[in-house]
Amino acid sequence: MKTSYKIFALCLGLFTIAFGDLVAQDKPSPAASVSEKIKSGATVSINYSSPALKGRTMGKDVEPMEGKVWRAGANNATVFEVDKDVKIEGKALPAGKYAFFTLKNGDDWTLIFNKTWDTWGAFDYEKNKGEDALQVSVKPKKAATASERLTYTIDKSGKVSLLWGDLDVSFNVK
Repeated sequence: MKTSYKIFALCLGLFTIAFGDLVAQDKPSPAASVSEKIKSGATVSINYSSPALKGRTMGKDVEPMEGKVWRAGANNATVFEVDKDVKIEGKALPAGKYAFFTLKNGDDWTLIFNKTWDTWGAFDYEKNKGEDALQVSVKPKKAATASERLTYTIDKSGKVSLLWGDLDVSFNVK
């Protein structure tokens, strides 16, 4: 009896491990990150979950929604981190970790860097908006290539881009 129980437990454990790996490979919004040491010497890192459009329409079926704060990714709020003081679109942002949110208002987008970085989504943003370290406005453009999955890029010059669908929301970090 003990031997059959051990075999059952072993099989169950192996099945759990194999099934867990299968599920992890097919996450709807897998974790992603990008990091770059920019020309100014600062390292910029972004940790986010990368949702896919899957035939959905931005602004209707999936975020970003007009006039609504978005976590700029999925799951936990997107984390934007710099290891040195920087300027974003010419405005100062101290070294540190920040929750990165966006707010779409027509052709203008507000980029929000909030000190309460370890938070789920944007659900607590109203409660934590007093912790905003910086807000800047940018105008998105049409992406050169459509992106099914939300992707961030950072180039050496300090240009950071949020790419999703036909959307390119870029800003400069110096």
